[in-house]
Amino acid sequence: MNKPLRRVSVFCLVLVLALMGWVTWIQVAKASAYQDDPHNPRVAIGKYGAPLGNILVGGEPVTGSAATSSTLKYKRTYKDGPLYAPVTGFSSQIFGSNQLESLYGDLLDGSDSRLRTPADALTRTRAKGGDVATTIDPKVQKAGYEALAGKKGAAVALDPATGRVLGLVSTPSYDPGKFAGSSAADQKAWQKLTGDPDHPEVNRALRQPLPPGSTFKLVVAAAALENGLYSSVDEPTDSPDPYTLPHTRTTLKNENAAAPCKNATLRTALQYSCNTVFAKMAVDLGKDKVRAQAEKFGFNNDRVDIPVRAAKSVYPSDMDQAQTALSGIGQFDDQATPLQMAMVASAIAGGGELKAPQLVDKLTDGGGNTVQENSPRRYGKAMSARTAEQLRSAMRTVVEQGTGANAKIDGLTVGGKTGTAQHGVDNSGTPYAWFVSYAEDGAGHRVAVAVMVEDSDAARGEVSGNGLAAPVARAMMKAALG
Repeated sequence: MNKPLRRVSVFCLVLVLALMGWVTWIQVAKASAYQDDPHNPRVAIGKYGAPLGNILVGGEPVTGSAATSSTLKYKRTYKDGPLYAPVTGFSSQIFGSNQLESLYGDLLDGSDSRLRTPADALTRTRAKGGDVATTIDPKVQKAGYEALAGKKGAAVALDPATGRVLGLVSTPSYDPGKFAGSSAADQKAWQKLTGDPDHPEVNRALRQPLPPGSTFKLVVAAAALENGLYSSVDEPTDSPDPYTLPHTRTTLKNENAAAPCKNATLRTALQYSCNTVFAKMAVDLGKDKVRAQAEKFGFNNDRVDIPVRAAKSVYPSDMDQAQTALSGIGQFDDQATPLQMAMVASAIAGGGELKAPQLVDKLTDGGGNTVQENSPRRYGKAMSARTAEQLRSAMRTVVEQGTGANAKIDGLTVGGKTGTAQHGVDNSGTPYAWFVSYAEDGAGHRVAVAVMVEDSDAARGEVSGNGLAAPVARAMMKAALG
């Protein structure tokens, strides 16, 4: 072979080897990256090439699949979409997915390796999609949704014994089925949703922390009892009325000037929601002890996953004494989601033990066989059993004789705490109404509920935890135990 021909042959061989190396690198090293790239049309074609598995509520599917005439053969459908959107999230051929639809996307579309049989692996066939069974009680979910109708707000109901999420409501809501496909109508529905000034796409139950107002007084009361500042809810406190914030000339007063808040017991202070008592109590305890107690309930944890991740609820650390006083009544920079305040109620109702909230009961394959089952998990010890019993007793007084009368339910024992959180500069905005509660039926069954109403259309004087939020909690507790 002459020299020029030999050079051409070597060059061609190098090109072939380079091409083989490139193909190998693409198929092995970069395969997963291309497969997971949302811009890869084959990902969507594979996902929507067959009916998806379903998300179940009460054992029944609240999702489905419908045949289309496009390349993406099936699109997601939803039963009672607005009712369950805070639970399911959405799955859209254009706009992707979120919440359970996203977290369990591989299981639902059949690409999860746990679903693959030896035959599937041999033929490289995608398995039939599996199902996600939630912990939601349809009666509780519907009761909360209907009670919040026409309001902007959220509600969460937990089973204190297991941490199961029985209700997860956010209003206004949206219908995820309206933009599940790829048509112009789907795109228009998405634009309408994302352009809505009320932001129905936001899961207010999990993702919108707001000042918890007077419901945070339960956390301060727990800290006072746990740290020995007071021995019981019936011991008088050292509380002037009015109370001057430390190192300032600012005087803190109570909403009800006639309330017996001076040196009130914890029971009376919760009954009348005395700002002066809990502001001074937070200062007496100090910010570090209050923060330690708040963190036992879940505050300052940015990894509260149910498995959908909740926004972090915050009890601040960098405060002077005046700011600490305001934080003791759920103001200053305190922030809490409805899920977080439901966790506070759950720990109190659960005898001090806080179970980790969980929204998913089990995962099954396309044949109904269990792939994963979620057992109750312990979040931590929030307080002693005695402190929890003391707070339950005081919360019952709030409902039976105090500011939470709208939560009473015949045949059930109910305890609660109202809250009206300031909103806007110098409290210029319409306040947020809160209600945190628990109920028990006498047979060992309990439920814990937190409700937040962010109702900008309500007249300022009509906003109260008892007036707006307590009836929602009442409906959910009655549905759970009634």
